[in-house]
Amino acid sequence: MAEPGPVALGAWSGGRFMRFGEAVSEERLAALLRPDERIATVITADVYGMGEADRLAGEALAGVPRDAACVVGAVGHDFYLGERNGAKGFPRFTDSALRGPEGYADYLRMATERSLERCGIDRFDVLLLHNPDRTGYESESVWEGMRALREAGLTDAIGVAPGPANGFTLDLIGCFERYGELIDWAMLILNPLEPWPGELALAAAEASGVRVIARVVDYGGLFWDEVRAGHEFARDDHRAFRPTGWVEAGLERIEAMRPLAERHGLSLIQLACQWDLAQPAVACVAPTLIEERGAGAIEDKRAELAALPPALLLDEDELALIRQVGDNRGCMALKGASPDHDGADLPDRWGITKRQRELASRWRIDPEVDLARHAATIRS
Repeated sequence: MAEPGPVALGAWSGGRFMRFGEAVSEERLAALLRPDERIATVITADVYGMGEADRLAGEALAGVPRDAACVVGAVGHDFYLGERNGAKGFPRFTDSALRGPEGYADYLRMATERSLERCGIDRFDVLLLHNPDRTGYESESVWEGMRALREAGLTDAIGVAPGPANGFTLDLIGCFERYGELIDWAMLILNPLEPWPGELALAAAEASGVRVIARVVDYGGLFWDEVRAGHEFARDDHRAFRPTGWVEAGLERIEAMRPLAERHGLSLIQLACQWDLAQPAVACVAPTLIEERGAGAIEDKRAELAALPPALLLDEDELALIRQVGDNRGCMALKGASPDHDGADLPDRWGITKRQRELASRWRIDPEVDLARHAATIRS
């Protein structure tokens, strides 16, 4: 059994399956993802490219001894029977229009076996429940289905991957409380410019023995130190839909962190990785490799991650300063259980239940303060 190392590479990198920067060739991306002694962990998700990311991960793994790689998979969106809903993607397998609880375990097994076949391996080291809805977080049938995958030898460990947007804090903590004895890993959005809300779930993860993979460590590419003020993103680049001014606001805060990076001989992305790895429960970082138009080669970014110092260099005062500079509390409306939601449940957003309010109290979270969007503190 291999476990995720301190740095992982995701198949969402390289602009082929998620639109960040220029799309690199299949051959280049496979070479970037190929595990080696410096970065041995690769993460894929079956829904990316409707299986194409899995296939490309398989190309990256070809010829690599199985015990020399850690492969993290993710299943949860049904692109087999479900119909894509534009930018919102495919429905979760728990959608009542597709099946009831009695069919959850069969779907999970089928999706996992097909994903493994595309990857050219017989088991995952970690398998994540990808972007669950409320049912996915709460249903015993879902998590018994995930347990069955481990017992069948299709994965050595299981976990949960909220997202792709920020939020799901109370849903995630509730999932840890219910099924923590089953859950080994969680993948969360966390970086020095987005400590909130991911940080609110870290204590609960640690208490449940759940280790965290941090993604979006690069903050939309800004920590790669190539995007400048006024940068023009391609029309279909995901970052083009962020609020106006987010680049300039982020760069201003990053400049306040740069002296700390220089003090320790770190690049900015290495600083972001070190900050993440110093947080409770965080054991792995997975920044997105992005080839920006007219900037450096994406291979240089992989080398930068591979050179991340293994020892944490930031002291407590420096970690606190970075947290203060990057404070983003209340800057957006969160997904999942939210005090900002009123009305019937939506696929990605729902109201807070009485049970979740009790849970919040136990973890010293005030939903109206800690999970709400506050106009006065909004940063682009």
